Amino acid sequence: MIDNKNIILAVVLSIIILVGFDMFFAKDRPAPPPGEQPGTEKTAPGTTSAPTSTPTPSQTPGIPAVPSKPGAAIPSVPGAPGAAVPGAPGVPSAGEWRSARKAILEKGSRVRISTPSLHGSINLTGGGIDDLSLVRYRETLDPASPEIVLLIPKGAEKAYYAEFGWVAGDGQPVPGPETPWRANRGALGSETPVTLTWDNGQGLKFSRTYAVDENYMFTVTQKVVNSGSKPATLYPYGLLSRRGTPEVTGFYILHEGLMGVSDGTLEEIDYDEIQEQVQIKKTAQGGWIGITDKYWLAALVPDQKVKGNSRFTYRKESGDDLYQVDYLSDPVTVAPGGAGESRNLLFAGAKEVTVIDAYNEDLGIDRFDLAIDFGWFYFLTKPIFYALLYINEVVLNFGVSILLLTVAIKIVFFPLANKSYASMSKMKKLQPEMTKLRERYGDDKTKLNEEMMALYKREKANPASGCLPILIQIPVFFALYKVLFVNIEMRQAPFFGWIKDLSVADPTSVFNLFGMIPWTPPEFLIVGVWPLIMGISMYVQQKLNPQPTDPMQAKIFLFLPILFTFLLARFPAGLVIYWAWNNILSMGQQWVIMRRMGITGKQALK
Repeated sequence: MIDNKNIILAVVLSIIILVGFDMFFAKDRPAPPPGEQPGTEKTAPGTTSAPTSTPTPSQTPGIPAVPSKPGAAIPSVPGAPGAAVPGAPGVPSAGEWRSARKAILEKGSRVRISTPSLHGSINLTGGGIDDLSLVRYRETLDPASPEIVLLIPKGAEKAYYAEFGWVAGDGQPVPGPETPWRANRGALGSETPVTLTWDNGQGLKFSRTYAVDENYMFTVTQKVVNSGSKPATLYPYGLLSRRGTPEVTGFYILHEGLMGVSDGTLEEIDYDEIQEQVQIKKTAQGGWIGITDKYWLAALVPDQKVKGNSRFTYRKESGDDLYQVDYLSDPVTVAPGGAGESRNLLFAGAKEVTVIDAYNEDLGIDRFDLAIDFGWFYFLTKPIFYALLYINEVVLNFGVSILLLTVAIKIVFFPLANKSYASMSKMKKLQPEMTKLRERYGDDKTKLNEEMMALYKREKANPASGCLPILIQIPVFFALYKVLFVNIEMRQAPFFGWIKDLSVADPTSVFNLFGMIPWTPPEFLIVGVWPLIMGISMYVQQKLNPQPTDPMQAKIFLFLPILFTFLLARFPAGLVIYWAWNNILSMGQQWVIMRRMGITGKQALK
C-alpha cells in the first residue's frame, strides 16, 4: 500500500539520484593530456631570462608544453573576497582588506577603469588588472554601501588578479610582473581603449591594448614589433591568481571553485579536489577557464581558433592556499621587420544570465553559457529562469514572480497532480477499513496481503498510481529550486514587509517574539515567520495524506515538519516562500478533490 513513507521515500531517493548524478557523473574529471609537461618552477614568464623549461615543439609535437608556471615567482599570489558582504563566509572583515587594498592602490601609477558596470584600475607595474569593483552591486541593501569588490591587487591579504604576457622561446627579454609600462591615456572606458607600451631594448617593442564593453568583457590585444635582425618566438599566456580558500555554499547544488570548458566539455573542480591533485592540465583549441563564486566569475578566454595548454594549479605559500588558472597558446613567430599579435578575452563580473548568453552567442565562446551552474537539468532550469525573468519584468517584484511561476507550473501539472491526489484521497477513504484488516490479520502477513489486494480490487484503488505523478514532477521542482538558489536576480531583491532580501534567510525569530524581546537568539534558534508558515503547511499537508497505520511511524512523520522548519530556517527566504506557497497550493487542490470524493473536513485531517 502507499502511504507517507512511500511518497517521502520516492522523493528522497529521487533527490539522491539527481544530486548524486550531478556530483559523480555530470562533472568531467579531467585527465592530464598526452605529452610531457614540466612541473611547477619558480621562474615567472616575463623575466629577463628564458624560463627554466623553455617550451619547444619537440616536447609535444605541434603543441608547446606549459613552461615554468606563469606567475610562480609573483611575490603574493591569489585571492579575493568572491562573495560580497564583509564578514560573510569566504570574505575577510571589511576594515582589514579594504584598508590594505586602498594603501596598495595609492602606490605607483595606474590607469583608471570607469564603465557603466565596472570601476577599478590597471597597474602600470606589470600591466595586470588587479583592481575591480561592480558598479550595480553593493555590499548591503543600503545604496550608499561600497560596491562589490571582485579583484584585489597583489600584496593584499586576499589578492585576486589577472595578468597577461609572453613567454620567450629563445631567451629574448619579455615584459614581466615588474615591467614599467607606459599608457597612452589615463582612463579606460567602454568607448576609449588604453594601450600600454614597453621596449626591451633589444629590438622588440611590446604593446598591450585593453578594451572593455559596457558590461564585463575585456579584450586584451598583445602585439610585438621586431626591429631586430633575428626572428623571435613568443608564447602568449594569461593567468588568474587567487589567494585564500573561500567558504562555499550550495551543498553540491551549486559549484564554486575552478572551472572551464575544454573540447566542448565542462569541467568543475572543487577547491578540495585541486588541493588533492595539485595540478590538472588540458590541451585543446578554444574553450575557457576561470574561478567562480556563487554570483561572480573571473574567466580567461583564449583565442578560440588557436590551440594551447591550460592548467588548474594549487600550492601553499606562507600558510595560504594559492589557486591559479592559466593558459599558454601556440607560439607566435615574429620575423625581423615584422609584427605578431595575440588577442584574448577576460570576463570579470556578475553572472547575469542574459549577459553570459549574449557573450556565448555573439563572441563564439565555446559553451560559455555553462558558467552559470544550471545543473544537469539545464534544459528545464534555463526555461524556468527565463519565465521567471519575464514575469518579473511585468510585476516588478521577484517574490511575486516566484508565486506566479509556481502557480503556472501547478497548472501545467494539474492533470498529473489531480490523478495523484485522487489516488491518495481514495486511499485516505479506505484507511479505516485497512486499519481493521491490520487488526484482524496482523499476525498473518500472507492473509493480510490477500485481503488488502481484494480490497483494492473491490474499490478499484491503485496504491501505486499516486506515486508516479509525483516522481514525474520532481525534476521540474528540483529545477525551480536550483533557479531560485543560483540566480543573481534574487540577490537583494525585496518581497513585502520584513523580507528586504530574498537571497538571505528570514531575519525574524519566534524565540524573541519576532523582535518584541530585545534579545538576539543563537543562529539555530532564528526561526522566522516564513519558515513557520512552511512548517505548518507541511504539517497540514501530511495530515491530508494517508497516514501510516503503525503508530511509531506516524509519530516519526509528524516530527518531520518540525525538523524541516529548523533546517530551512537558514535557507534563502525566496526558497522558503516558494516551498510554503507550493505546499498551500497543493493542499488547496487536494482538499477540493477530497471534498468531491465525500471526505469531510474531520476525516481529511485524521
